[in-house]
Amino acid sequence: MPTAVSVVGAVAFAAAAVGSTIVVGRLTDELIQPAFRGHVERRSILLGVAAVIAVGIARGVSVVVRRYFAAMLEARMQVTLRTGVVDKYLSVPMAFHQSRPTGELLARAEADVSGTTMLIKPLPFSIGLIALVAFALASLIAVDWTYTLIALTLFPTLTVVNRVYTTRVEGPSARVQRRLGDVSAVAHESFDGALAVKTLGIEARESERFAAASAALREDRLQVARLRASFEPLLDVLPNLGTIALFLVGAWRIGSGESSAGELVQAATLFSILGFPMRVFGFFLEELPRAVVSVERVDEVLVQPDAPGADRTPPATLPDGPLGLELRGVRFGYDPEHTVLHDVSFAIAPGERVALVGATGSGKSTINHLTVGLAAPSSGEVLVGGVPASALAPDDLHAAVALVFQTSFLFAMSLRDNIVLDAESSSGGADERLRDAAHRARVDRFIPQLAEGWDTVVGERGVTLSGGQRQRVALARALMRRPRILLLDDATSAVDPTVEASILDSLRTDDLTLLIVAHRLSTIRLADRVVFVENGAVGAVGTHDELLDLPSYAALVHAYEDLDDDSDPDDATEAAEQAEAAAAEAAEQAAAP
Repeated sequence: MPTAVSVVGAVAFAAAAVGSTIVVGRLTDELIQPAFRGHVERRSILLGVAAVIAVGIARGVSVVVRRYFAAMLEARMQVTLRTGVVDKYLSVPMAFHQSRPTGELLARAEADVSGTTMLIKPLPFSIGLIALVAFALASLIAVDWTYTLIALTLFPTLTVVNRVYTTRVEGPSARVQRRLGDVSAVAHESFDGALAVKTLGIEARESERFAAASAALREDRLQVARLRASFEPLLDVLPNLGTIALFLVGAWRIGSGESSAGELVQAATLFSILGFPMRVFGFFLEELPRAVVSVERVDEVLVQPDAPGADRTPPATLPDGPLGLELRGVRFGYDPEHTVLHDVSFAIAPGERVALVGATGSGKSTINHLTVGLAAPSSGEVLVGGVPASALAPDDLHAAVALVFQTSFLFAMSLRDNIVLDAESSSGGADERLRDAAHRARVDRFIPQLAEGWDTVVGERGVTLSGGQRQRVALARALMRRPRILLLDDATSAVDPTVEASILDSLRTDDLTLLIVAHRLSTIRLADRVVFVENGAVGAVGTHDELLDLPSYAALVHAYEDLDDDSDPDDATEAAEQAEAAAAEAAEQAAAP
């Protein structure tokens, strides 16, 4: 509807503009020239004034209609595109986000979406300009074919100039759009990592990085500006040269009696009207490269495939009751040349509590990512309750399986809202579920310390809470959904060991299956069984005591024991490094003939 109304307004403006030239020509012949001779009727004056007013009102109304509905069209298009881009960000696999800086993603959702509408917003106006050119040429032919020949000689020249300009400016405009993403990425990293920047004392380095990115953007923008400065004068001079030629030819034709002064005035006015579309088309062509690049960058996002299972119909259903978890021959790599997991296979019974143990980089977190559908195995399969995870609808999978990360992300909202989050959990029985989740995650222990209690706004990323408190809130958020399988990816690493033991004890229920990535010996001992991961493969499965006979496992957990007993942070870090080194050495010895 806005597009159609705006187009009607643009065409009406074109008709009114050409109509005004006819009025000016007639007034010249029938009012102005007779006035010089002293023979003007009052009725002619009134009619002339009325005609000018009527045409002016028509032009004004048509401009208002066109601009208002064109702005409405642009606003709607921006909302639609921006929403589409953000929705796509939420539906693509995690690998998409991991391979792109946040600043670039923000630039595509903001600057590129705005640039894309540069092709949409002028659409009604462009149609109106085409109508204007058609009406003006038809009127010019009706006035004098000689004047038309001048126009037909001039305006193709303007078209060629515009085309050359567009070709020259396309490359720099594309670079400008890319530089905008670079600047946004550097700025976002500096702001998001403000704590690291300040504690490391690298403010000057970050300032230099931003200055370098801004300087590159400036140079490309200056190149675009230089090209514009070179070509824009031609777009102004050529129509003026055409008008001069028109007056020279017109004066000769008036002198020979082949044309009237009114016809010349009308033709000159039509020339000015025809010059306007060419200038505007020049502006459109100037912005076209930027708009095309923006369209391509937005389209690169919109054509990304959704995460596996997003369009699965009909999805499989999970059985009722507690769920088990099984990985069968799972292989996975974040890129084709580097495999992270090699033929990983293990099973967890419903209600069982299993610890996932291994050195840093062994593939523990990747196993969790595959289990909740953040990535899909290259081969093999993950089964939840005996059902392939790939056959489940994402909502069903996420309702049954919850993953809590070591680094907890909290939103800049109240503590209550951070735990509840989704509308479904806000429905019946929400308060009871909230209290239960907060108690099991031991969030209720620090709520009395907060000034506003449940309504305390925790700040962006939860900066007003300690690391351990943030982890407990994230765990409560997962428990609020009442999952049947809970994955803890070192999710209590910042929690006091005593509190951690209390939390894990509260999670020991028959209806909840636990897979815990553990680095604390105290946590490992609480598990029913241990899955030991070495270099992306399952090295062994058994109880903690059984696996102590494995040299690489024993070396790792004994180092963890030193880490648990060590109160000095520097020594603890050294112990962790020694744990990984000892595990690697033990594995090499075990593999030696």
